[in-house]
Parts: sequence; C-alpha cells; structure tokens
Amino acid sequence: MLERVLATGTRTVRGLEALSLGTPPVPGQAIVRRPDNEHLATIGEILEHQGFGTYFVYGGYGYFDNMNAYFSGNDYNTIDRTDFPRESIVFENIWGVADESLFANASKLIDDATAGGKRVFVHIMTTSNHRPFTYPNGRIDIPSPGGRSGAVKYTDYALGRFIDEARPRKWFADTLFIIVADHCASVAGKAELPVAKYHIPLIFYGPGIVKPARESRLLSQIDIPPSILDFIGVPGDDHFFGKGLHEQAAMAERAFISNYQSLGYYKRDILTVLKPKRGVESYYIDPKTLEARPAPVDEALRDEAIAYYQTASGALKLGRLKAPWYRRVTRTENDQPR
Repeated sequence: MLERVLATGTRTVRGLEALSLGTPPVPGQAIVRRPDNEHLATIGEILEHQGFGTYFVYGGYGYFDNMNAYFSGNDYNTIDRTDFPRESIVFENIWGVADESLFANASKLIDDATAGGKRVFVHIMTTSNHRPFTYPNGRIDIPSPGGRSGAVKYTDYALGRFIDEARPRKWFADTLFIIVADHCASVAGKAELPVAKYHIPLIFYGPGIVKPARESRLLSQIDIPPSILDFIGVPGDDHFFGKGLHEQAAMAERAFISNYQSLGYYKRDILTVLKPKRGVESYYIDPKTLEARPAPVDEALRDEAIAYYQTASGALKLGRLKAPWYRRVTRTENDQPR
C-alpha cells in the first residue's frame, strides 16, 4: 500500500494522462483531449512494442472525453459497454455498467488473451463512484442509491470479488493488480490547491510479485507507470517524467497537482503554485494536517516547477512525447527524396 500519493488533477482525463503517459499536467487541456495525441510513449505503447496485448476497458461509453480515440491511437485495444454481451450486464445507469459486470467481462478478456501464453496489460476504469450512485441491491449493507459512501463500498466489493474470482485462474500467479483512483471527489477548500484533497489510494497487489509493505514516501500519480514497469521487470521506464519506486529512494520527494488554471509543485513541505500571467504563490504545508499557510516564494523551487512544466509542455508541442520508434519511422519517411 502506498500511503502518500497525490493525483495530478481534478478530472478523469488528468488521471488517465498521468497513469498512461507519466507526465506532469501540461498547462491547458489534458493530452487525452488534444489533437495529435497518438503514438505517444504511453505504458500501453511501450508494452505493445514489446509483445504485450494492451487493452483499455471502460464500463461507460468510451467516446466520452475522447478516451477511445486516445487509447486506440496509442496501441490499446479499446473496449467499452457497447462491446459487453447484454446477458453479462446485471445493472447499469447513465454512467455505465455495474463494476461487477465490468470486471466479469475483463476477466473473460484476460482468459481469452492469455490462452496462448501472451502477456497482457489491461487498464480498467470503473464508473460506479459517480452520481446517481446506484448499483445492484443485495451486494453491500447500504441500499442503492447509497450516495458516495455506498458507491465506494460497492466498488470495494466488486474489486474484492474480481480478485477472488481470479485466484483459481492460470494467469493469477503472474499478475500484478494495481488499484488507484483517477482523482478525488472534490478539491474545493480554502486554498486554491488544497494538497489533502489530491490524496488518492494506491495499492500494488500480486502475491507472487510484490511483498506486503507500506510505503510512506510522497509519490506523484505520474510515478505509477514507471513503477509498474519496474515491478514486472520490463524496460522502458526512462520514457516517463515520473520515476519508479526503485528510483524514488535516491531522489527528493515531490508531487505535481493542478486545477483548471494553476499548476502546483509540492516539495520539502512547500507548495509552489504557478498561476496565469506569470503569477507565483508559495505555501507551507503542515506535514501532519496538510493545512496551508502563505510562505515566501522559494526561488529554487519556483525554477524547478517552471522547468518541469515548461519542459513537459514543450516536449508535447515538439513531438518529443512520441514513442521513439514512431519518431524514427516518421523522420525516415519525411527524409525520403520526393
């Protein structure tokens, strides 16, 4: 269990950006919703290039927030509620199918995909923890609709059922389950970027792969993709701005948080906030309560924050976030005589 992980933003697309691409939240629109966002060095693109079957499985409609287009453009096979057999859906609402139906279809997908010995990476996104917070009755002790508490408890039930039903399957012993949120329920508060409201759960579970432990280091959501590659022993973590857990031990703790206009850099209990029109603010963050109070701007931290965000934004604009093998192919084609 990772106890101090911060989401990069306040929207699902920011979470998907961080969890697939491992980059700080670039200013403006999330990369998932931008043009020319195909063949980036996402974890799916990296693993597909090494022979994995890669999938994005969503319980809702994947055209929402450009998710299907983004993931399919980065070499994931995209599957959403329209691809599930009707008889497999025990309950659904406007957001999507019940999590238990989502996981049942994902299990069948993994069964089929691994039958011939192929390795797979499956990014599954649930929908139950959204208004109207409805789910099948009789699963938990909070009747539907149960508000956010009921939705979270139902999702927990569905996750537990998914893992329990995976135990007898052939692929279970070689599988690493990663359970993480895209963002928190709300970031409203006295501070513009309230650090505590960006705190998200993260669990790595794989009895044959990782030993039970608690990690108290501060981690950013962008550190998850390289950590996954580290755990499964696959190269490619150098393509990310994030750093894997094995590298984290040798570097200072830091995290990136943002909202629609401001970009935060959290390090050494100082939150540096970059604002529109070159505004900069700084806050001391109490390490226990995470409450903020104004602090003088630390010029070194300010410059680090600017460097991270400008570098990520520039890399996107110049095409440097593309997978290196795709960049080579494109450059070779462009260099051909006409």
